[in-house]
Amino acid sequence: MEYRQGAAVRRHQVAPKTIRRVLDAAGARNLPDLLDAPPTDTGEQRRVPALGPDVILDPPGLLADHLRTTGDATIRQALASGRTIRRGHGYSVRITAPLAFHRAVLEQSAALADAGPTERKAHRVFAARVTAVRAT
Repeated sequence: MEYRQGAAVRRHQVAPKTIRRVLDAAGARNLPDLLDAPPTDTGEQRRVPALGPDVILDPPGLLADHLRTTGDATIRQALASGRTIRRGHGYSVRITAPLAFHRAVLEQSAALADAGPTERKAHRVFAARVTAVRAT
């Protein structure tokens, strides 16, 4: 471990006593030395489904406002981390995510397709953007 060789003291210029106190408070000095070695592979390959390359799409502001209140946690987090772009009288939120994510956003905003004319247009515009990306 680094603290035993004094590397942390040299690198961060921290007193060894301070490092020992922090490690004792976290219970890290009581761990076995087996944790220093990387875990061995059990021969089982875990397959992660490929999500595809990231795509940049801009859902309209009306759609984003609707999803901030009714969407699931991942969609709300993506909207919060997205960049707001002003467009004419409204705005869009630029989100970089896999195409499967954008399709999920479109499915969760399907309630807007039955709402008023501006909500229907927002849903239709975003659906056109998703299908345009899917075609390329």
